[in-house]
Amino acid sequence: MGWSEILGFMLSATLLVTSPGPNGMLIAKTVPSSGRSAGFAAIAGFFVAFYLHGALSIMGVSILLLKSATAFAIVKYLGVAYLCWIGLKSLFAAYKGAPVPVDVAPVRHSKNLLKAFGEGFLTNGLNPKVSMFYLAVFPNFLPLNDHRIASAFLLVFLHSMINVVWFGAMVLLFSRLRVVTGSGRFQRWMKGVTGAVFIGFGVKLASYQP
Repeated sequence: MGWSEILGFMLSATLLVTSPGPNGMLIAKTVPSSGRSAGFAAIAGFFVAFYLHGALSIMGVSILLLKSATAFAIVKYLGVAYLCWIGLKSLFAAYKGAPVPVDVAPVRHSKNLLKAFGEGFLTNGLNPKVSMFYLAVFPNFLPLNDHRIASAFLLVFLHSMINVVWFGAMVLLFSRLRVVTGSGRFQRWMKGVTGAVFIGFGVKLASYQP
């Protein structure tokens, strides 16, 4: 695999990461309500999920999903259910309007970080943008030689690091704006927007046909 293929993949991955999607909305929802550490924990979940996508693509599961209508439908509607569940939960929280403290109590800190990691992992693991990328685009960058697996994990690593840099910058930005984003009114507004956007992603994914 030459530099032209690597640079082409990095460009494609950068455009994918920086375009609006569930991952960005999760960061925008998490940092104001749970703090910077929870935001980075969510990013760690994103990071691990990329290797799941890459491993499934390498093992040929992506080809199976594209060729089997039933398998593809199962995976697709799992993603739809999760996105809509996150969306409805955010809308309900916005409707309740209960203020969420920005400072996390020490006794619950590790629990909140684990929850943020899990949400990050599931959101990226079931992210329709990332799933479609690894189903249809990623295999085209892999060389047909003995170094196919090593090349695949190199590309996954590059994709995951682009993700860390971009969303890490988002976490730092939201934490800098903590006075504004920590207000009850902003959090209620953000949860409402996040809920609507996640449900929109779910509806869009439900209508997707390979």
